[in-house]
Formats: sequence, structure tokens, C-alpha cells
Amino acid sequence: MPRRKWWILGALGVGTFMSALDGSIVNVILPVVQRDLHTSLDTVQWVVTIYLLVISGLLLTFGRLGDLVGHRPVCLLGFLVFIIGSALCGFAPTIFVLVAARAFQALGAAMIFSSSPAILTANFPPVQLGQALGLQAAMTYLGLACGPSLGGWLTDSLGWQSVFFASVPVGALAIIACRWAIPITPPVNRDETFDPWGAVVFLIGVSMLLLALNQGHAWGWASMATLSLLGGSVLVLTLFVQIERRVRFAMLDLTLFRSALFSAAIVSAGLNYSATAMVLFLMPFYLIAHLGWDPQQAGLLLTAQPLVMSITAPISGSVSDWLDGSRWVATTGMAILTLGLGWLAYATHIGSWQQAAAGLAVVGLGTGVFNSPNNSALMSAAPPNRRGIAGGVMATGRNVGVMFGVALAGAVGTTMQALRYSLPAAITASFCVAAFIAALGTAVTLVRGKPSAR
Repeated sequence: MPRRKWWILGALGVGTFMSALDGSIVNVILPVVQRDLHTSLDTVQWVVTIYLLVISGLLLTFGRLGDLVGHRPVCLLGFLVFIIGSALCGFAPTIFVLVAARAFQALGAAMIFSSSPAILTANFPPVQLGQALGLQAAMTYLGLACGPSLGGWLTDSLGWQSVFFASVPVGALAIIACRWAIPITPPVNRDETFDPWGAVVFLIGVSMLLLALNQGHAWGWASMATLSLLGGSVLVLTLFVQIERRVRFAMLDLTLFRSALFSAAIVSAGLNYSATAMVLFLMPFYLIAHLGWDPQQAGLLLTAQPLVMSITAPISGSVSDWLDGSRWVATTGMAILTLGLGWLAYATHIGSWQQAAAGLAVVGLGTGVFNSPNNSALMSAAPPNRRGIAGGVMATGRNVGVMFGVALAGAVGTTMQALRYSLPAAITASFCVAAFIAALGTAVTLVRGKPSAR
């Protein structure tokens, strides 16, 4: 096992890179897809929206299934479904077929995302878990960094379909590697059963919430559609909690949240992703709409953040392992993120792209330092028979945090411009809000509990 664990990490890293690459590439090709498939902007955006909704709604379900039947088969099936979905996306003749294929592709992505942390946690000792999760995070950030430029090159050279076809050989390689590297282990919850009602209710509630956050800027935050979805999601998710409290074998083991470490790690991760999502949403507007840059120039500058994250994530994970604790490393990361967001607020206020580039690098540094030890603490706080659920909760919190951050950035920007403030002033105000969120995350990370022995 000492050597095989690194092969496990490499195999899962290939899949992580592929999934992150696919997610970042698709945003680049949407204008070309809209033109070639003769559809509207509102319709083509569903290529991204449906992917996020399906993944977020099913992460917890597949995490629980992994705990019941084993995470290895869930992971392998996820890769298979993902590459089939990728091929279907490439062959899609209409926008509606493409959206359906993206939903199918998202099924596979949800299986991969929910099972990977549990597999790593089971195969790495506690003293190396932070390093392992950091290296996996580095593959995610590299995928995010390479996506825009690679997507533009593939689309210009071979057409937008090639973006999806490129995932097929990479996914096939990941399947071969995972079949060889990941050991076959019996499931730890053999006597437990699946909770179908909880799975369905959770899917409905999370989908309603994320759809409201995703479309609120277009429909209006005070519109009947947005308010109905938000109110409905609260009711449905409340019903979900009541179901989970009463069912014998719950899909979401609510006792996990009795751990202050687990709960605080989830909250601080959501706050971190909300703050960084505001950066990803706002910076293109600043660079393109205000400074007049073309998309290629803007995309090149925006790679500064994920590149720094890919370098610092494995280092911070190793440091947290060496210190035998994650709180101070994660707190330092959140504090650096707060500083970087304040730096971006200053840069957009004075109109300096050089200062903005430096701010992005600091944001990437803070996020990279924070995520690995925080994820390690979260997974360590879950017992072995609940690691799939913990991985699903972690990934769901990430997606909800991202969607909330984008929605908040849009709401602040829209409000500021409605009050006749300029675009730079609206962006500066949004970064100030993001800095406040990161400062709150710093406080939550600082006061959380200590990890228990696994």
C-alpha cells in the first residue's frame, strides 16, 4: 500500500483535472455554441446551469451510496458515465440535446466528486491526508487554469465539439488507472439501507435553491419566481431535515454536525468559496467592460489565481500534516484571502490592472493555503462509515457557496448601478463585501474545535 496510495492519488487526480477542465472550458465556448445551434443567450446558459444543478443535487446521494456499496465502484461508474456524457455532448445536434447530455454528464461528475475524498481518506494515513488532498486540489486548480486557453484553442482549431470529445480519452485513462490502483474493499455499512425519500427531497430542495440563486439576477430578486423558489427551497429542505431525523438509516447523518470541527469546516468552506466566486464573476467585467481588454488578455490575467492556488495547496496540506493540526494554517489562509480581496477593492478603485494582478495572486495564495487543511479537517472529523456523506457534504457546500457568491456579487453590483454608481464603484463595493465574508470565515476557522483521533 505505501506505493499504491500515490498511484491512487494520481488516478483520481487525472479525473479531477478532467472534471475541472471541462467545467472551465464550457464557459468559454458558450458564444460559439449559441451561434452554431441557433439559440438564445438565456437558453444556452442552461448548458452550464443544468450541470451545476444536477451535480449539487446528487453529491450527497452518491456519497451515501458509496458508503453502502463501496466508493470504488461508484467512482468507476462515474468516470464511465462522464465520458459517455461527454461524447453525447459532442454529437448533440440541438441545444436541447446538448442540455440533456450535460445533465447526464453531471451524473458522472457527481459520482467522481463525492467518492474521491472518501477514497483518499481511506488510503492515506492522517499524517499525509492534508498533503494528498492538497495535491488533488492542485489538479483541480490546474484544470481551472488551463480551461479557458485550451478551450479557446480547441474551439478555433477543431470546433466546440472537440472540447467535449477531448474528455473521452482522458476519462478512459482514468478508468484504467483507477481499476488498477484503487483496492477492492468491502463496504462498511453492509447492513444499512438507502433512504430514497431523503434523496429525492434533497435533490428538489437544493435544485430550487440553486436555480433561484442562478437566475435571480435575470428574473429580479424581488420577482415572484425568485421568491417562490427561495421560499419553496426553505420548506423542502426543512422537510428533508425532518425526514432524516426520523428515518432509521438516514441519507445525511445529522449527528456529523454535532462535531464543532465538522460544522465549522463546512461553514468556513462555504464562506471561502462565496468570496472567491465573487472574484471570478466580477473580474472579467472589470477587465473587459471597464479597462477595454479583449477576452484573451483577460483570461490570461485571470489564470494568476488558480496557478498560485495549484502551487500552494499541496504545500499547505503538507504543512498542516507536519504541524499535526489544520486550524492555524487554515486560519492564515482565510486571513490572506481577506487581505487579497481588500487589495482588489483598492485596485479597482484606483483603476490599476497591475494592482489587480497582485491582488488576484494574493487571493490565490489565501485560497490555496486554506482549502487543503480545511478539507483534511472536515474528512478527519467523519467516522470511516460516513466518509462518503462527508465528501458529499463538502462538495455540496462548495457548489452552494459558489452560487451564493455569484448571486451576491450580481445583487450588489445591480443595486449600486441602480443608485447611479459607476461600474468600477459597484465592483469595488462588491469586493468589500467579499472581504467581509472572508473575514467572517477567518473568525469561524479560528474558533473551531480540534481534530479528534481517527
